[in-house]
Formats: sequence, structure tokens, C-alpha cells
Amino acid sequence: MTSEASHREGRVVLIEDDDTLRQSLVEYLQDKGFDVVAASDGKEGLAQVDDETAVVVTDLKLPGMSGLDVLKQTKSKNPDVQVIVTTGYASVDSAVQAMREGAFHYVTKPVNPTVLVRLVEDVLEKRLLRLEVRQLRQQLVGKFGLDRMIGRSPSMLQIFDVIRHVAPTRATVLITGESGTGKELVARSVHEHSNRRDRPFIAFNCAALPASLVESELFGHEKGAFTGAVQRRKGLLGAADGGTLFIDEVAELDVSLQAKLLRALEERAYVPLGSTQEVKVDVRFVAATNRDLGQAVREGKFREDLYSRLKVVTITLPPLRERRDDVPLLARAFLDAAVTEHGLRDLTLDPEALRLLQHYDWPGNVRELKNTIESAAVLSRSETIYAKDLPVQIAGDHARPVAAPTSGLFAVGQTLADMERAAILATLDAHTGNRTQAARELGISLRTLQRKLKEYGIQPGTKIEAV
Repeated sequence: MTSEASHREGRVVLIEDDDTLRQSLVEYLQDKGFDVVAASDGKEGLAQVDDETAVVVTDLKLPGMSGLDVLKQTKSKNPDVQVIVTTGYASVDSAVQAMREGAFHYVTKPVNPTVLVRLVEDVLEKRLLRLEVRQLRQQLVGKFGLDRMIGRSPSMLQIFDVIRHVAPTRATVLITGESGTGKELVARSVHEHSNRRDRPFIAFNCAALPASLVESELFGHEKGAFTGAVQRRKGLLGAADGGTLFIDEVAELDVSLQAKLLRALEERAYVPLGSTQEVKVDVRFVAATNRDLGQAVREGKFREDLYSRLKVVTITLPPLRERRDDVPLLARAFLDAAVTEHGLRDLTLDPEALRLLQHYDWPGNVRELKNTIESAAVLSRSETIYAKDLPVQIAGDHARPVAAPTSGLFAVGQTLADMERAAILATLDAHTGNRTQAARELGISLRTLQRKLKEYGIQPGTKIEAV
């Protein structure tokens, strides 16, 4: 590894209170081309962690602030930074806690510089790969998306095309589709691609308020118009003047108010509650519903003339089960969003988990997929979300992980390396030697498992011995 390459990939912060060991490790790492800064205690080391930092190597036992505290605060400061713990005081408690707090690995003292270099290289390689994956995902979303909507299915590409064509006009748009398909996102996209983008976008849900309050909310009221009307209010129509008014769940609008909305659509004018004075507005109307308005018209529950005025342009969003090809794109986008929103380390989706997501029917549509991915990301204890991490209705039999027997594997004073070796052997035994399943259960990649098998000299058929 060259110095130039390592500097591009990230900095190493080394925290060690032993002056001799610290200096020797710094010189060794620098000789190998790494960009290294050093500190003698946790507080000084944390101050060195910045956006360029890729790895923190910290002693577990430090003056003032422990290595575990350094680990926690580093992850809180920047979840992407990997922490390697060095210790000469291995114990069950410290091993379990370090792994639980997200340590990348540990090295027992005396530190073998060659082992440390290999671990740091592993971190930097994964970091570079994550950056490349992020860039590819961004390019993919840019190619198959519009604003915050994502899709490459023919139906979604057609919808994107309709939005681009209708947005610059004043045409009223009716958006239909099941709950959770993203109707408000379409409405916002219509607004953002219009010449009204710098004016207000006002959203109103007709089902959010009692019918008695909807008229006042939409059309405003004069002071004294009703009990409690202590001052004049212009309403959402007035607030949206010059911009876009999005009326969600328009099918729930009381029949008595449908005529008033029809007038607003036709005349771009309305009369506030308790007033006789007409108010003129320049508003673009976008409405949405998850109901069949044509059926509501036939049942006498919705005015036919209002329906005709609303559906100048109709955009029908397909349910997610009818555009399964979009699930991988959506899932990865939601995963990246969850990582950013909650300050998590980079996460990936296991191919089997992705397959299950793609074959699920998603009765709650895109909203349900987003919530599922966010939940799995927040609860994930590894860098990969596996099938077992998904809700049981999606994962099926995969949701019941095999519990590896651990009783009697660990003993106080046992080294961390011995404990990890025992855990790997126990998990392999529980899965009858299947390395792919064992890696999944351990929360590591198959490549990492294979490296550890080689590191610990574990051969096929090796048996575990309880201590």
C-alpha cells in the first residue's frame, strides 16, 4: 500500500498510553504508508477524530477515559469510523461489551504489528468499497428517480414522464392509488417542477378534521363567524395563493362543501365562512384519493361535476406488488436514508433478504417497505441485514434463527481470541459446518469468516472443547 493510496482512503488515530509501544506502532504504520496521528489518552484521541478518520486503534485500559468509552463516543461522533481495540486484560465482560458497542476487531497484547496492519487494511478496503457503492447507488437513483420518488418499472417511468409534462401547466391533477403508494410525493413533484416552485405548497387531509371544521380550515372565516372565532383567518386556500393546494383524501369531503370547492376550482375564488365578500386566488389544485371516485359518484356520495373538474389529468399510482422490480431500488434508498437519519454505520442487504422483500405483497405499499427497512436498520447488530432480521410475515421460516449453544464456552480470564474461536466453532457446529449460514448467524461476511478460520487454524471437522 502506498502512502498516497492510504491518505486517500482515510486516517488512523492510535490511542496508547505506553509511550514506547505508541511510538513503535506509529513508526511501523507510517512505514507501511498509513496516515497516522497518535494520542496518549482517550480525550486527546477523540479530539483527533474527524471526517478524514477511517480507523481508531485504542487500548482498552487507558488513564481517565477507558477504551470502551472511546469506542462509544467515536461511534456516536462518526458511525462510519471503525474501532480496533487492543488489550492485555481480556475477559468475558470486556469482550462481550466491546463487540456489543460495535468494535471492528480486537488485538491482544503484545500487539503483533503485522496483524494490526492487516486489520487496518481490511477497514480501509471496506471503506473504499462503501464509498464506491454509495456513488453507484446515487447514480442509480438519479437515473431511475424523480425528486424523492424512485422506480424503473415501466409504470413509474411513465408517471415520471406525465409529471414532467403536466407540471408546467395550470391543469388540475387527480392522483389515485392505494394508501402508502406515495400520492403526496407525486403532488409535491408536480409543484416542484412547475413555475410555482418558489411559492407555497399547502397540504390538507380531508379526513384529518371533523366535517364541521373543514370549511373553516379550507376557506377561512371572519371574526365571530362561529363560537370560538375570535379573529379573522384566511384559511388554506388563501395561504396557498400563488402556489399549490394539495387536497388529500378528497373523497372524504362532506357533500355540503363539495359545491364550494367546485366554485373555487372553476372561478379561482371563494367566500370565507361568515363573510359575503368573495376572495380571488391564484391556486393550482392537486387532489388525491385511495377510493374509486367514479363509484362514489354512482352512489351519490360525490358530485359528478366536481369529479370532472378534478380529473383534468389523472395519475394512478400502482401498488408496490405490481412493480416488484422497484423494490431493490427502494429498499437500498430507504436503507441509505435510515443510515443517514439515525447516524448508523453503513449497512447492506443480504441477497436472500432482498429476494424476500421483492416477493412480499406489501399491503401497506411503499410506506410499509420504508418502515420495515428503517426498523431493520435501527435494530441491526451487524453490517448486513439478513432474512432473519425481517418481520416474520416477510421472512417466514427465516425469522427463526438457530441458537448456537454457548453454555460453558467461556471462562473468566480466557483470551478474546480464544472466545471468538470458540464462538465460531460453536456456530459452525450448530449449522453442521455450513459456512454461509454460520457467517450469517455471527453477523459477519463469509469472507471475514474464512479469514478468521484461517487465522485460528480451524479445519473442517474441528470440534469445540468446553472450558
